[in-house]
Amino acid sequence: MQEKIKALKAAFPYTLPVMTGYLFLGVAFGILLNSKGYSFVWAIFMSIIIFAGSMQYVAITLLSVAFDPLNAFLMTLMVNARHLFYGLSLLGKFDDAGKKKPYLIFGLTDETFSILCATEPPGGVDRGWFMFFITFLNHLYWIIASAIGGILGSLVSFNTKGIDFVMTALFVVIFLNQWKSQKQHTPALIGIASSVVCLLIFGAANFIIPAMFLIIIALTRYRKPFEKGAEKCYLPSSNHSS
Repeated sequence: MQEKIKALKAAFPYTLPVMTGYLFLGVAFGILLNSKGYSFVWAIFMSIIIFAGSMQYVAITLLSVAFDPLNAFLMTLMVNARHLFYGLSLLGKFDDAGKKKPYLIFGLTDETFSILCATEPPGGVDRGWFMFFITFLNHLYWIIASAIGGILGSLVSFNTKGIDFVMTALFVVIFLNQWKSQKQHTPALIGIASSVVCLLIFGAANFIIPAMFLIIIALTRYRKPFEKGAEKCYLPSSNHSS
């Protein structure tokens, strides 16, 4: 028990910025979901089971139209495909997590990924529990914020027009932070170029899947030149932050 408490105390300060961001994003999600007729209980349930902020926003739209399993699957793949890259870069860190590994994989978000890449547990703190509590606390913040948003939405009338833009703003901030924290910008430039090319060819409604395939092919083809930079994510000497 002392080992867990020590890891929780060490992890908590690193999650405070995420708590601040999730408070606004989660509340916005809860309000939007409530505006479609779903109570805060559904906001809590979705945040526990899905825990994918951007996809949860998309799910609000999917709940408002005729159910289309194939479209829902493809949309989920498009929105969350970036986690394929996150997961691969964290395999080294998760190897010794034991029974906590499935939850660490499930709970991986953009913000949690950034923290896990940029930090190492203090001396005497178990790495597995340190990573677990970073992931768990971020998950908990999202659940609580979603519930607050759902409750507020049921008590106060909101004009929700434009509120879903918060996710776009979040991704822009994440991209800028990652750009500033990395010396190697070629992968990011490949992503931008691939997206622009596919946007011009396939149009705004259909470019995401082709862009993801093009990015995967390009990064796989030129994987070795990028590996040294990627290794910084799980080396104790890593000093880059997000």
